[in-house]
Amino acid sequence: MSTTSTEASASYWPSKGFSGIFDFAAASHRGAVVVLLFVSLLTFLPGFFQIPPVDRDEAYFAQATKQMIETGDYIDIRYQDDVRYRKPVGIYWLQAAVVNTASALGLHNARNKIWLYRVPSLIGAVGAVLCTYWCALAFVSRRGAVLAGLMMSASAILSVEARLAKTDAMLLFTVVMAMAVLARAYLAAQGGSTERPGWALLAVFWTAIAVSILIKGPLILMVVGLAALTLSVLDRSARWLLALRPVPGLFWLLLVVMPWFIAIYMRVGREFLVASVGEDMLAKVANSQEAHGAPPGLYLVLFFATFFPASILSGLAAPAVWAVRKEPAAKFLLAWLVPSWIVFELVVTKLPHYVLPLYPAIAILTAGAVETRVLSRRIFLVRGIIWWFLVPGIVSVFAIVGAVMIAHGLAFVAWPFFAGAVVCGLFAWRLYDDDGAERAFLRAAAAAVLMAFGVYGVVVPSLSPAGFPAVALAQVLKDASCGHPLAASAGYEEPSLVFLTSTAIRFTDAEGAADFLRQGSCRFAFVDVKQERAFALRAEAIGLHYDRGPRIDGYNISVGRPLTIAVFSSASTP
Repeated sequence: MSTTSTEASASYWPSKGFSGIFDFAAASHRGAVVVLLFVSLLTFLPGFFQIPPVDRDEAYFAQATKQMIETGDYIDIRYQDDVRYRKPVGIYWLQAAVVNTASALGLHNARNKIWLYRVPSLIGAVGAVLCTYWCALAFVSRRGAVLAGLMMSASAILSVEARLAKTDAMLLFTVVMAMAVLARAYLAAQGGSTERPGWALLAVFWTAIAVSILIKGPLILMVVGLAALTLSVLDRSARWLLALRPVPGLFWLLLVVMPWFIAIYMRVGREFLVASVGEDMLAKVANSQEAHGAPPGLYLVLFFATFFPASILSGLAAPAVWAVRKEPAAKFLLAWLVPSWIVFELVVTKLPHYVLPLYPAIAILTAGAVETRVLSRRIFLVRGIIWWFLVPGIVSVFAIVGAVMIAHGLAFVAWPFFAGAVVCGLFAWRLYDDDGAERAFLRAAAAAVLMAFGVYGVVVPSLSPAGFPAVALAQVLKDASCGHPLAASAGYEEPSLVFLTSTAIRFTDAEGAADFLRQGSCRFAFVDVKQERAFALRAEAIGLHYDRGPRIDGYNISVGRPLTIAVFSSASTP
């Protein structure tokens, strides 16, 4: 399929357009890295600094890291007075390193800036894009590898994870890094042109696994292990795994991982393993956690949205991929993808980002099909390209409606970005047959970048404080004229409130909030209006004199409901 613009399409789009940048990237490794880095930052940075802490996972991770910094205890993981043993310590160390570095460089109040805690996720997302390019070089040409990297950078789910201070972007980074080395070991054993990994690449492989275990636990072992096992069973030989130097590799892995596990075991015994492995990981297999249960097949349904816009091309590539499934390159990528995907589908608890470590394999398979021009021409599949045009319009409408409902504004600043995204999507759809899949996808990717500017750069920040009530409540404490305000909250217990106010904030009920105000001056109580009557009755019963503050009307995004919070303060509070 030709990628040369026809005379008809040239009248609607510049003759070079985005393909000129793509040609520059495909000309050299340096050009590829520069372009992928630029596009990734262009996609991931809008809203990165402006969006307040997002409940609940991001705020939980950030607050636990903040407490590490406050206490100087980098072994135990705590959220207020409770332990938080769902994940190992790796992500907390990375976030703390960024915050401490920023503080050392003189950044004021670094501990309370959520964007600093997001930096490891940004690094992980950008690193995953670059590693996808590096991994793809073992399978396709440089041009195809750049395309695979762009597919990852434009994907909707990675765009979200790059902006959240949690583990998944860094997990993806480590998985792609490890699989890139594993791919070279396997393809070299199959007699391909790929060289057998040397000690440097082997160090990358085992270090990536070790770091991933410290960040997310044993999940990387499942992805890498199932891929290696599947290939060994299909080929009836596991000798190729000897190229990974498993004995020194495992020794190095244990050397990196075990010190903290020994330290936490000496501190709390088996409590961490029981909580992280038993109550968090294994419990998700058979039970629905936090109402996130779903039947098998959900990830396949969500794939269209989470890997958009590249998911459209993936559907067109599927028949060609199946036709070459027995070739070593396709076999490896499918071994990376299929076994782990089946496991994720069978696990009861499901969240869209769980399958993210498998998306680079899909990107490379799709890029290979685009490069070799074997995408399906079946009408029912090709018609799906219209979604490149429809999705930007749908997302734009929902974003504006959300801004109206939550922030009571039309977010006019986002409209030019949404209009540009719709136009790019229109040309991606209409000129697909004329200009080919590669150039069409570049326009779809441009639409994704513009949507990121509109949604994350404009609309989501505009929802504050209505969509992020903790911001308004924290401002109440900042505006207090007394020196060290203390607070209690009844009915609103989101972790973002802890992060933005103080680790010492107390979560209680209406009666407890009244008792809290009675204990001294410079105290504030945040009470959900549903509990306001109970608060007033308790205050009357104990003879509490208090002042009324502002009422905060907002929307709790984490539970999807509006709320109103009444603010009360000690009568002696200025």
